[in-house]
Amino acid sequence: MTRRSWPKRPGGELFGIVRPCRHRLSEGLATSWTAHLCGLCLALRDDHGHLARVATNYDGLIISVLTEAQSVTTGAWRRTAGPCPLRGMRGAPVATGEGARLAAAVSLVLASAKVRDRVADRDGLLGRRPVAAAARRVAGRWDRAAARTASAVGFDTAVLLDAVDRQSGIEASATTGTSLLTVTDPTETATAAAFAHTAVLAGRPGNAAPLREAGRLFGRLAHLLDAVEDLTADTASGAWNPLTATGTSLAEARRLCDDAVHGVRLAMREVEFTDGRLAHALLCRELPRSVDRAFGTHASCGTAAPHASYPPPPPGGPYGDPHGTPGPNPYAQPGPGPYGTPGPNPYGDPYANPYAGGPGGPGGGFPPPQPPRGRGPLAGCALWLGLCCTCQVCCRDPYHDPWTGQPRSGWCRGCDCGDSCCDGLECCECCECLQCCECLDCGGC
Repeated sequence: MTRRSWPKRPGGELFGIVRPCRHRLSEGLATSWTAHLCGLCLALRDDHGHLARVATNYDGLIISVLTEAQSVTTGAWRRTAGPCPLRGMRGAPVATGEGARLAAAVSLVLASAKVRDRVADRDGLLGRRPVAAAARRVAGRWDRAAARTASAVGFDTAVLLDAVDRQSGIEASATTGTSLLTVTDPTETATAAAFAHTAVLAGRPGNAAPLREAGRLFGRLAHLLDAVEDLTADTASGAWNPLTATGTSLAEARRLCDDAVHGVRLAMREVEFTDGRLAHALLCRELPRSVDRAFGTHASCGTAAPHASYPPPPPGGPYGDPHGTPGPNPYAQPGPGPYGTPGPNPYGDPYANPYAGGPGGPGGGFPPPQPPRGRGPLAGCALWLGLCCTCQVCCRDPYHDPWTGQPRSGWCRGCDCGDSCCDGLECCECCECLQCCECLDCGGC
C-alpha cells in the first residue's frame, strides 16, 4: 500500500477540520474569523509569493486567532486589504502581525510535507518525473522560506521538519496492534509547539503549558479525523491509512476523538485571554461538530445532538426548556427588568448584541462590519460573470451577491446547520456559565 503521512485535500479546496458555518458565528465573530483567514492568505503572499497562497487552510488561522486573543488588541492588529475576487471584489479588514506570520510559516511547512507525500505516492500529474522534480523544488523552497519567516518571530521550524521525517518511519513500522497514538505523535508534537509559541508572541509565558496541551490534542484530532474521513477512499485505492494499518476500530477512534475534545476544553480553561471569544468558539464549540461531521453523527446547529461524552442536562431546571417550552424561567417573564422582553434595555431585543460595540464596548469587542455596498446592473453582471468563471458561485461558501453584497451559499456547498443558531441555547463548557447564547459572541464568561 502506498503511504500517506499528512492529511490531504483535493487541489483548490481549503483544508482543515475546523470549518465553522457562518450561521453559527455572530456577525462580529464571523467578521473576525474572515479577517484571520484573509490575513493568513495575505501573509503567505507578502512573504512567499502568490503561489504560496495555496497553503491557506482553516486550521492554520487558529495560530493567528490564539495570538491575538492573548494580546492587548490595538489598531495594529488589523489593516484594510484591497479588493479580492473571493470577497466579491470588496476590501475588508484583515489580521496582521506576528500571529499571522507564524500561521503562514506553519502552514507552509505542512503544505511542503503534503507536496512531498503526493510525489512519493505518484498522485496524478505528480507521477510524471518532470512534474515531480518541479514539485520537489517548490517544496524545498517553501521549507527555506518558512524557516526564514518563523525565525523572524522566534520560532524554530526544525521541530516541524523533524515531525515530518519521523512520521514516515513510524508509518513504515506500524502494524496491527501498534497504538494509534504512536502514529499521531509527530503531528501532536508539531501542533503543540506552534500553539505554545503563541503565548511567547503574546507575552504570556504562563499560557504556554496549557496551550501546548491543547495543541497536542488538536494535532491528534486533525490526524484522526482525516483518517476517518479518508478511510473508504484509502481502502478502495490501497493507500496507507492509520486505522487500517493498526487495526483500530471506528469505535475506538471515536473514543480517542471524544477524549481529545474534552482535553482541549479543559486546557482552554487554564489559558488567560484578553478576548478569547473567537478562540473558544473555534476550539470548544466547533471541534465537537468536526468530530460529529467526520463520523456521520452531525446534526443541525440549532438542534445539535448531545455529544457522546457529555450527557444532556435533565429536563426542567431553573432555566426551563431552551427551546421555548414554558417552565420556571425567571428571565422568560415579560417585564421592565434587565432581561425582560419589553423595555428599552439592550437585552430586550432578542437580536441585540451587547458585545457588538466598538473596542470600548462591554465585551472589548469587534468593530461593527460595514454594510454591504450595492452595485448597478452593468457592474453586477460583470462581477457575476467573474464569479461564474472562477467557480465561486458553485464552490465558495459564502460568496457575495454581485448586486446586493449579501452573502450567499455556493450551489454545491450544503449548509450543515438550521435556519438560525438561535433555535436553541448551548452550554459553553469552556467556562462555568449556565447558558450561553451563541448569537451573543459568548466564548467564555
